[in-house]
Amino acid sequence: MLSLYLTPSNIFMISGFLLSLYTCVSNDVMQTLGTYLSANQRMPFWILWIYSALVLSITFIVGWNINGGDMAFGRLDRIPFAGTFYWYHVLPPLTLIFLTKRGIPSSTTFLILSVFSSGQVIGFMLAKSLMGYFLSFSISLIVYFIISRPIEKYFLYTKDKKISKGWHIAKWASTAFLWTGWLMQDAANLFVYLPRKLSCTQMLLSVLAFSLMLGIICYRRGGEIQNILKLKTNTQDVRSGTIIDIIYACILIYFQKVNNIPMSTTWVFIGLLAGREVAMYNRLRFETQKKVYKHVLKDLLKTIIGLSVSIIVVLTINHFGAIKEMIERYLNL
Repeated sequence: MLSLYLTPSNIFMISGFLLSLYTCVSNDVMQTLGTYLSANQRMPFWILWIYSALVLSITFIVGWNINGGDMAFGRLDRIPFAGTFYWYHVLPPLTLIFLTKRGIPSSTTFLILSVFSSGQVIGFMLAKSLMGYFLSFSISLIVYFIISRPIEKYFLYTKDKKISKGWHIAKWASTAFLWTGWLMQDAANLFVYLPRKLSCTQMLLSVLAFSLMLGIICYRRGGEIQNILKLKTNTQDVRSGTIIDIIYACILIYFQKVNNIPMSTTWVFIGLLAGREVAMYNRLRFETQKKVYKHVLKDLLKTIIGLSVSIIVVLTINHFGAIKEMIERYLNL
């Protein structure tokens, strides 16, 4: 149970949780709420905030009850609670803030959870994340190769016309479906800093903190990572956004059933968008080949850069003692 005294360990623990929460909202949340915010630009931000916060609250409160106080939905079963926290535990979310401000999609899962994980679990997370990219790319490529001409082409030609209320209802429903699935997958990134079983008060405070930060991102209508989504073909259309949400949610739910190893949803999201762009180009020829593949490769390169920085930070933290000793020996030569 969390101590009431603000010891240095507790200060680093709480700081790590709040910073990881901020990076999660500014980086990962755009994977799920990005099309929702883009498709409802004329809607007052507070309505978007209340709806997304309501889905969040229901998901976590129900999950907390069902899982006996576990807010991570079993994703932290193989990652023990640190118990004592140090200053370097705050470095991963700070690194993520730096990368996010530069529009680099980084794996929150890999960078934050790897600091607390064994080498075996890190390997499992990386393998599952890479599999997520290739699977989502393949599924998206096949689906959009089939539906691009009969469906997406129609959306493109009618994007300036009035869209029926049915599509708007479907978009809000698909957002709730995806938002819930994503929270169940990525909650581990947040709650790795907290005890594995939370009291009712701790749970409510966590949900409140998440909801408040969610309000900021809704007010800003997204963040730097939102630009990756805006550059993709017709993603601001309510109908196209609905289809993206459903495909993405189904992939996340599938991986939840595979095992309880955490994975990078960022890699899944980037793979989905890449497969979609390639398929739509080959079926519709809406852009030049150079421009399409430039966006796809640029997103992949940014993700690889984010992963590389994550590996460097994780290795530095996990081997900090050895690195410090080596530097001291070098200086004393």
